[in-house]
Formats: sequence, C-alpha cells, structure tokens
Amino acid sequence: MGRGSAYRRCCSYSIWMCLALVVAICVMSAEGRTRYHKWEVNYQFKAPDCFNKLVMTINGLYPPPTIIAQQGDTIVVEVKNSLLTEVLSIHWHGIRQIGTPWFDGTGGVTQCPTNPGDTFIYKFVVDKAGTFLYHAHFGMQRAAGLNGMIQVSLPDGEKDPFSYDFDRSILLTDWYHKSPSEQATGLSSIPFGWVGEPQSLLIQGRGRYNCSQVNAPTSTGTCNSTNPECSPFSLTVVPGKTYRLRIGSLTSLSALSFEIEGHNMTVVKADGANVEPFEVKNLFIYSGETYSVLITANQDPSRNYWITTNVVSRKPGTSTGLAILNYYPNHPQRSPTTVPTTGPLWNDTAPRLAQSLSIKARQGFVNPPPTTADRTIVFLNTQNKINGFIHWSVNNVSFSLPNTPYLAALKENLHHVFQQNSPPNGYDFKDYDIFSVAENVNATSSNAIYRLKFNSTIDIILQNANTMTANNSETHPWHLHGHDFWVLGYGIGKFDLSNGKSKLNLINPIKKNTVPLHPYGWTALRFQANNPGVWLFHCHIESHFYLGMGVVFEEGIEKVGKLPKSILGCGATKRLLKP
Repeated sequence: MGRGSAYRRCCSYSIWMCLALVVAICVMSAEGRTRYHKWEVNYQFKAPDCFNKLVMTINGLYPPPTIIAQQGDTIVVEVKNSLLTEVLSIHWHGIRQIGTPWFDGTGGVTQCPTNPGDTFIYKFVVDKAGTFLYHAHFGMQRAAGLNGMIQVSLPDGEKDPFSYDFDRSILLTDWYHKSPSEQATGLSSIPFGWVGEPQSLLIQGRGRYNCSQVNAPTSTGTCNSTNPECSPFSLTVVPGKTYRLRIGSLTSLSALSFEIEGHNMTVVKADGANVEPFEVKNLFIYSGETYSVLITANQDPSRNYWITTNVVSRKPGTSTGLAILNYYPNHPQRSPTTVPTTGPLWNDTAPRLAQSLSIKARQGFVNPPPTTADRTIVFLNTQNKINGFIHWSVNNVSFSLPNTPYLAALKENLHHVFQQNSPPNGYDFKDYDIFSVAENVNATSSNAIYRLKFNSTIDIILQNANTMTANNSETHPWHLHGHDFWVLGYGIGKFDLSNGKSKLNLINPIKKNTVPLHPYGWTALRFQANNPGVWLFHCHIESHFYLGMGVVFEEGIEKVGKLPKSILGCGATKRLLKP
C-alpha cells in the first residue's frame, strides 16, 4: 500500500471522527449536560453578622455556593449529612421535579430525611431557565444557614428579551442567634416562646450586629465588629455598564424592601418568568421569591453607594441590612458618606399591594391560563390554639406531618399512616369576620391531604384574617412545590366568592411559585394538577409552617414511577427495605 493511499484513508478517518464529535456535541447540547456536586453539610462556628455561633455550612462554606446550570441540564448533588445529631433534607425551590417527585427534598412529604452520617443523592433536570433557590427543609433548619441560589441560563442560541452587560446574584436572609432547636422548643411550649424579630439582616451572607448589645460573651457567643466575616458585601460595578441583579429571599420571618441608593431598578423577571418591565425605587420581596432587576451604573463614579434592606409588614426590631455598591476603581470597602435609608413605612400596605398588582407577564411571553377552573379551594389563614398551644391553621385545621412520607405511603398503599378524610374546601364565608379576633380561636390538627383529579384546573383563593391579637393581620408568602401557578389577582378585604372571579386577570397573569398574601387581603391563583406526585403548599415563614400553616396536594399518584429505595427507611417504609 502506498503512502498516498494510507494518507487519504487517514484523512478520511479523521474527517469522520470530527463529524462524529460534532454530532455528539450537538446531541449533548440538546439533551443538556450533567453537573455534579459533592456536598458535606455540617455545623461550624461562623460570624456572618459579627456574632460567633454555629452555622450550617456546605463544605465548610457560608454563604453556601450558587449552583450554575443551563436549561435542560441534569443536576446531581451528593449530600453527606455530617450534622451529628440532626436529620436533613434539601428542597430545590422552584424546580418542578417533573418525573422525579421523590427528589423534591421535603422531609416527611416526598422522602425520609437523611440520617446523620448517611449520604443521599439528589438527581433532577432543570427544565426551565431562571433564578431559583435551595434550602434545608426539615423542622426549622433553614434558619441555620443552609440556603443558596440556583442560576439557570437559557439554551444556546436563545436570549432574554432585555439587555445587560453583567450578571450578578444577591441572596437576602434574616439571621437569628438562637438555634433552630431553641426556636422550635419555644414555639412548642406553654407559655409560648415566640422567635421574636431577627437579630440581623444579611445581604449575601453578611450583616452587622451591634456588639454592644451582647451582655455576657461566651466562647461560642462572642461578638467582634472587626471580624472580616461580617465586613459588608461589596458589589463592584463599572461606570456606564448595565447589570442584571438576580435577587432572592430566603428569610425565616421577614418581608423586606430592597433599595440601591441613587439607582432605580427595572423589574424584568419574577420567579424565572418574564415580566412586563416596570421601574421601582424599593423592591418588595417575600421569603421564597426571586426577581431579576436591571440597574445602570450612571451615578457619580467618584463615590460608593449604599445597598440597603429593611423589614416591612412587621414593626421592625432589626437594624437596616447594609452592603456597598462599589464604583470601580474606588475601594470596595469604602463606606458611602451618606446616611443609609431606613426604607418605606413598615405598616404601609398600599405600595406593596401596588407592586404585586404591577407584576404581569411580558408581552410576547404570555401563557394564558385555562378560562375556567374545575375546582375552587378557599384557604382561610388564621392563628389558633389547640389544647392551649399556639398554632397557625388553614380553614381552622393545623397541618401536621406523619412519620411516614406521603409519597411512599400513597405509592405503597400504606393508607393507615395518615388520616383519610377530606380536608375542608373553604370556611364560613358568610359569617366569619376577617377584621376581628375570632370568637372561638380553637382549631383542630390533621395530616389529611387534598386529592386532586389529574390534569384538572384548580383555583386557590388565599384569604387573610385577623390574628389572635386585635388589629393585627400578618403577611404570608405561600409557596407551591412541583408547579408554577398563574397569579390572577390580589385585593384587600374578603374575596367575593359569588362575583369575584369575573374581575380576575385572565389576559396576562404572571406565573410564579411563591406569592404574598397581604394583611387583611386575598390572593387568587390557578394551576393545573398535571405533575404526578405529592406536593406541599405552605406559608414560607419558618415558624408559621412549623406551627401548621400548610397543606398537601396529591395528583396522579398512579403515574409516579418506581420509588428509589434511598427515600425510604422511616416510619412504615422500614419494612419495605427488608430483603
């Protein structure tokens, strides 16, 4: 064989190899990549607000890492629970878990929580672009610091309907010095031990507590205002450039306002959905929500500017959270010369309601809902007592989790592990006065669930009311697992069940996974029960859900595939693991 013939065959082989490689890359791009994360969760002493305390960390890090992915990617997270004495589950907030309901990460609902020393592997597809969250979802562990962001970009070749130069993320949290166990014990006691207002507000995991308020420092409770761990977060910007800020909130209690001194923000996304753009000075954000806003660095470049966050909807007992908008090339920690803003009035509901009403689907990205619903459920939100203990309730029923997760119980026909009656679809609409303390504040407890017809359209009316304190109604951010819902409307007062639906927005409602219920108000939602599984719907305030403010929906359980053995092992599922 001559050299020329061999050479030609070699070139031909190389061309075919190149073509095969190109095809493989295209297929991989279309199907998405697999992104692996290996996490060890444990407690370490940290001082995010200058006060040294035990903090739940991921691989020793606080704040935890941001997960970066592209639409269609598969995320694999191997989690080792090294908490020593606590079980653990992690929820992927805003990820719908289509086809993988067992990896939703809700202990007691979709899985048995992971025991100390054990490892659990989550594997799921991020089926849409946007900004999402993750956090601990057992007891009140979210307050200990296990919370972070998930940033999912559009597929190659697709672009957002807005322009920017740089992309940045900011996570807002509130911070307590008491451990979740201390808080939970107080909530479960007589006399009632309320968690109180948070000690600090953190911006990207950093805040500043007034150390002079620490009366008797101990080795585990020292406060040092010079600790670099609590130096303000600094967001560096280049003059003249436009920035997309992905802002998320995972507060345990607080509704917040967010402001950047001297810079208006244009809201362009909410919970991953495109919003008809509107401009704000203060962005109101509730626990479990995410927003994308655009800012342009068009102010005096010779100085830095305050980024502030303040509590709204509750009488503030917490100092303003501070960070710095750093105009390059100024020093990142150079404090602005101005006084930080204290934000809008905490008890002025009007601007918060106005922002909620402003959030509509962007023109060209409208996904209209079904024109009618197959079923309407009204959820009255109240504070109650059961045998002298304080609870939060829905339709006078306080939710409690069974020892056996619902997903396994339903799939394996273990119906004896939770109550089989149907929870109430509403309340005494005619006679209940939402503006007064109820004459009878006693409620009942139940772990019964709502069974939804698969593929049916469900309307939810969230109705707020007075608490057990006169002239008081609280804000409740409600989050639905496994779905996005259309937000059809908000209002103040009692929703009109006879004529109210005719006034709802069916033209361009936004789709979200978390929504606020304003004081003495109502919020109307619509979703399709088309994701087989068992899904939690609950108030995203840690103490409120711990005290019973939630429900569970089941839909299409017969369509759920074979359950992974890794989610079993607690309650009545122990016997399912026996050989």
